[in-house]
Amino acid sequence: MAMGLAICFMMLIKLVIALAKTPTTLNTTCVGDIGVLLQFDIYQESCPEAEPIILSWVQSAISEEPRMAASLLRLHFHDCFVNASQGCDASVLLDDAENFVGEKTAPPNLNSLRGFEVIDAIKSDLESVCPETVSCADILAIVARDSVLLSGGPGWEVQMGRRDSLTASKAAATNNIPAPNSSVATLVANFQNVGLTQNDMVALSGAHTMGKARCSTFSSRFQSPSNSGGPDVNMDFVQSLQQLCSETADSTTTVAHLDLVTPATFDNQYYVNLLSGEGLLPSDQVLVVQDDRTREIVESYAEDPLLFFEDFKNSMIKMGALGPLTGDSGEIRVNCRAVN
Repeated sequence: MAMGLAICFMMLIKLVIALAKTPTTLNTTCVGDIGVLLQFDIYQESCPEAEPIILSWVQSAISEEPRMAASLLRLHFHDCFVNASQGCDASVLLDDAENFVGEKTAPPNLNSLRGFEVIDAIKSDLESVCPETVSCADILAIVARDSVLLSGGPGWEVQMGRRDSLTASKAAATNNIPAPNSSVATLVANFQNVGLTQNDMVALSGAHTMGKARCSTFSSRFQSPSNSGGPDVNMDFVQSLQQLCSETADSTTTVAHLDLVTPATFDNQYYVNLLSGEGLLPSDQVLVVQDDRTREIVESYAEDPLLFFEDFKNSMIKMGALGPLTGDSGEIRVNCRAVN
């Protein structure tokens, strides 16, 4: 029954995406120089059940815990930013091994990334139907799209054909994933290092319209006024955060909604919040106080949700196509937590 509903919903997704398409340069042949390596509907013959199976699991996970949508989306982000030469390669899913320390314990990921068990369940299901066919990297990309769509956001066709890495790097994850206290200049540099623009950075930051963050990631918002948004600081909001985090001594367990207004909905409320001084992370609030250009983009997204949706999906496609492992590089893992 669940699979039948997932197949019907997947057909609806395809229809919505087809009807929503507008002329764009972002396609399989010209997403930078590497888009030609990925394709749409690559599993249509080798594993036609792949996308319905993935969607079914994502629907179930979000139904049980709405926050899981943001967690699954974050897994894809944190996977893509580690290594510019390998892009989204599912290295984030690897457990520690004899010859490397994985990325799960890197500071940006520790006590932050969740949803690994959902990916495990999806992979197990896919292996029973289409053994050694669907990569873990492609699963992450599809799961991210489904999580956004099921939460009220835009849909897009996912480019596929990524292969999985044979290693992971805690050091690379530590150094390359944007930190929650980053300045605009640092954020722009982080994104440019992997081939993304300032506009991509502001659009993709909109993923913070869902999910939660630990007190330790935004404590500088109330510990130092200079980090709270300058003259535009919303002191009522900052004081509410301080009260929340003072209720427990453990800043790694207490969490706050990234978007207090619509915490489980993918919309443009994140940008409205920034203009009101209610960005949770310091790296969010700086978008409106440190740089005129990023503030202009924030204002445009706050005014026009459809513009945000269009830019977000295009930036997601672009990010998903960064330096993928294809052809004979890497492998198709049987277990996403370990190399074959």
